Amino acid sequence: MVQGAGSARGAAQSAEQVAEMAARYEAIRAFTESLCVTLQPEDYVVQSMPDASPVKWHLAHTSWFFETFVLEPAARARRAPFTSFHPRYGYLFNSYYVSVGARHERPQRGMLTRPSVEEVYEYRRHVDAAMRTLWGELADGAHADLIATIEVGLHHEQQHQELLLTDVKHLFAQNPLRPALRTGASPARGISGPELRPTDFSPFEEGLRSVGHGGGGFAFDNESPRHRTFVEAFALADRPMTNGEYLSFMAAGGYRRPELWLSEGWDAVQKQGWEAPLYWEREGDHWQVFTLHGLREIAPSEPVCHVSFYEADACARWAGARLPTEMEWEVAAESALVQGNFAESGWLNPRPTQVDEPARGPRAMFGDVWEWTASAYLPYPGYQAWAGSLGEYNGKFMSGQMVLRGGSCFTPASHMRTTYRNFFPPSARWQASGIRLAR
Repeated sequence: MVQGAGSARGAAQSAEQVAEMAARYEAIRAFTESLCVTLQPEDYVVQSMPDASPVKWHLAHTSWFFETFVLEPAARARRAPFTSFHPRYGYLFNSYYVSVGARHERPQRGMLTRPSVEEVYEYRRHVDAAMRTLWGELADGAHADLIATIEVGLHHEQQHQELLLTDVKHLFAQNPLRPALRTGASPARGISGPELRPTDFSPFEEGLRSVGHGGGGFAFDNESPRHRTFVEAFALADRPMTNGEYLSFMAAGGYRRPELWLSEGWDAVQKQGWEAPLYWEREGDHWQVFTLHGLREIAPSEPVCHVSFYEADACARWAGARLPTEMEWEVAAESALVQGNFAESGWLNPRPTQVDEPARGPRAMFGDVWEWTASAYLPYPGYQAWAGSLGEYNGKFMSGQMVLRGGSCFTPASHMRTTYRNFFPPSARWQASGIRLAR
């Protein structure tokens, strides 16, 4: 079970609250499968790099989560024997929970031609049916200690919805046919947005501020506790950096000037041959970009996407600015509505920020692109990991990672909060990561 993982905190739930959670469960599980409707069976199996996972694995792993952390404990509580759907699925579909048992190595997930795609969907149906039985027991007041764990499972599946999309994009980009996940006219094609003003910077005064999650709804353990921090005066760009602005960085020799780069970043440029963001392809004198709607021309006013922390940091330095700290980002975002271009819009691509007048504060803080911050992923003062196996969820990754904020066009809207802390290694580019400047 998970202690302190949500507002339930082990308390009994009313029948109405259980019904609401059951409806969310059904909607989230259905949305996962809706992302796959245009895939062919071959698309489910292939793993394009060690950091990605096959679609089939995402579908099975999210089911394994509910089976392992919800259904099995519920069976133990009612003193009933528990039989997993398949005795080896725990080994195949455990991700990184060492305390749960051994697991199939991540880089080898693409070797799993079996179970078949249909068998994985059958596994999902089996778990969904068992969860439907459990809702009745929860409505009767049983298993109250599992409510918070189910909440984690719902947000866990939403995380894998985003990963599924980014992993499919990386997979399809390796194919010379440049297949599209979404066929037909691209909603992003031809959308260039208004002529953008030069970047405005919104000022924020110095002061002692409270940051982090303070309760009153779900949050991961790494977002807590709420605490005070002193923030120096700073200014934040009114919008994310655009493709057009990044093209200027490239034209100014950004990838050929070592003085702009951190040492490890310059090493990555040399070893990986970086000369543009991931998924950009040169076509004569022009650049094209691969999207989930296929290959198309670069839209200059769209937020630049799929850059590493190293590229974001170098570009900010070239622009005479820097990346914001995560505390600055949260202070700037605390009065903004959590709304924007998220996965549900169906665009699955960043949209131009509608900025045709002077700034009245930072815009587009949520959705479109995750925004790199200058902050290493570290625990907050007084941080405590969740109890039990789910304590492995976040805390053990607090080394060698940088924080991103705000969500992206692949993030489900209901999964996002102002305090949400995403994290990736500084060289990662396959996530929808972008740039917002600070001074």
